[in-house]
Amino acid sequence: MENETKLGVPETVLKRIIRQNRGHLKIFIGYAPGVGKTYSMLSEANRRLARGQDVVIGYLETHQSKETEEQIGNLEIIPRKKMTHEGITYEEMDTDEIIWRVPKVVLIDELAHNNAPGSRFNKRYEDIENILNHGIDVICTMNIQHLESLNDVVKQITGITVEETIPDKIVVGADEVVVVDVTPDSLLNRIKRGNISMSLSPDEMQNFFRKGNLNALRELTLRQTAEEVNEDLEEYLDENGIDESWQTVERVMVCIGSGRYAKKLIRRGARISRRNKCEWYVVYVQSTRVSAQSASDKAADEYFELATQLGAEIIKLKGKSVSEELSKFASSKHITQILIGHNNRTPVEKLLRGSTVNKLLRQTKNIEVHIIPHE
Repeated sequence: MENETKLGVPETVLKRIIRQNRGHLKIFIGYAPGVGKTYSMLSEANRRLARGQDVVIGYLETHQSKETEEQIGNLEIIPRKKMTHEGITYEEMDTDEIIWRVPKVVLIDELAHNNAPGSRFNKRYEDIENILNHGIDVICTMNIQHLESLNDVVKQITGITVEETIPDKIVVGADEVVVVDVTPDSLLNRIKRGNISMSLSPDEMQNFFRKGNLNALRELTLRQTAEEVNEDLEEYLDENGIDESWQTVERVMVCIGSGRYAKKLIRRGARISRRNKCEWYVVYVQSTRVSAQSASDKAADEYFELATQLGAEIIKLKGKSVSEELSKFASSKHITQILIGHNNRTPVEKLLRGSTVNKLLRQTKNIEVHIIPHE
């Protein structure tokens, strides 16, 4: 019989009342089976257990790996639920039992798994959402190829269509994402030694585990998670009112006018962004000093087609001060490099209106400004 508290309420019920907030989701992500996601998850669980946290295993796939099985240690395992559909018996995670047990943390392997026919939810990530909504923390695992947005890319790389996918919002909305990474050579050596057992056909094994494929999947994983980290950093900077650009990820801004050298600036910006593999913007400021669209505005429009072809994001701004609009945009997007043409104002114009380049240099902090000479 379940223990009761001094209030005469069963422990599990009291825990459920206390845990009103949504649980914390942590995902261990890798670029291929065998990189060590489950092992890493179990290692963390054992450290938490040693600190006195209530940790249970909701669903685990060891793939007959001795090293992984040894990591289970003293962790409690919630028995799987058996289901029969059209004469076939399936074993699935028992979500209801996990929720009734009310652990602090539950471990769940294979986030992208499709549930057996007849299950309450079609996808395991939906079960996980249900568990999180009951205030239970979840630590789970997945491979990058299961992200819905990368389905076509993964097929192009490996020749294999991944049937089990999850919406990107699950990873984007996770509280923590940890990359479990080994080199492709190390992974291939693990397979050769027989340390990894996977349910793939010989053809799938041969197609998927080519070194070139693994390198491509690894880069996809690192880039995807870098984007998530970058978004977190942007939120931090915005929340704390930090206007400076921390040069963790390069972002390039190309400032163009109506002159023909705008093409030179755009092409230079494309080369820099390609070299850094980063986002870049082509920015034009329409001066509000002129009420109607001037000839220079129309001329600038012609250069946007080239910028689009080269992969830039086009930004059109309006303002009385060109330099102020540029510096505000650079600050909002945490730009790290600015390309701008050499000032072509006459001495009289500089005296009356100043130099856009000089103003921009004064108004920006911790940003590299490249001043490109005219033809």
